Amino acid sequence: MAHVFVSHLDWSGAAKGSTRDAAVVSRDLDVSIDGITLPMSSAPGFGGNPLRANPEQLYVAALSACQALTYLFLAARAGISVTGYSDDAVGELAMVDGAFRMATVTLRPRITLEAAANADRARALVEKAHQRCFIGNSVSAKVEIEPVIQFAEQRVAS
Repeated sequence: MAHVFVSHLDWSGAAKGSTRDAAVVSRDLDVSIDGITLPMSSAPGFGGNPLRANPEQLYVAALSACQALTYLFLAARAGISVTGYSDDAVGELAMVDGAFRMATVTLRPRITLEAAANADRARALVEKAHQRCFIGNSVSAKVEIEPVIQFAEQRVAS
């Protein structure tokens, strides 16, 4: 069964003038997904608005979110109690084979487990989630994962 996902884009920068001059053309966009509008632009290094999200950031965020959601699902299915998950992901845009592309994306999930959880099983699920993440399976960039597994503090009842 195929799933279809849609978005709508408006070049909101048109209000600032036409595309007659590449040096000053506004790169502001509004992207709407199911009624939620995200202000976007190109990356600041490419003349974009630093107050708006850019496609490169969303690329990295999509990989991070897919890894997290896949991991959390697999952990729940395996009976591993995760109490926290965060990720500081970084993507590197570089010249590869004569074209700019995302060369690597490094995910750094910090996974917090309940004290009784099995850390080895939790760590093994990181790679399993990576193999099953459909966004990761759809990109050509190398995706590296550097997980940190930690335990929640035990609270002593008073």
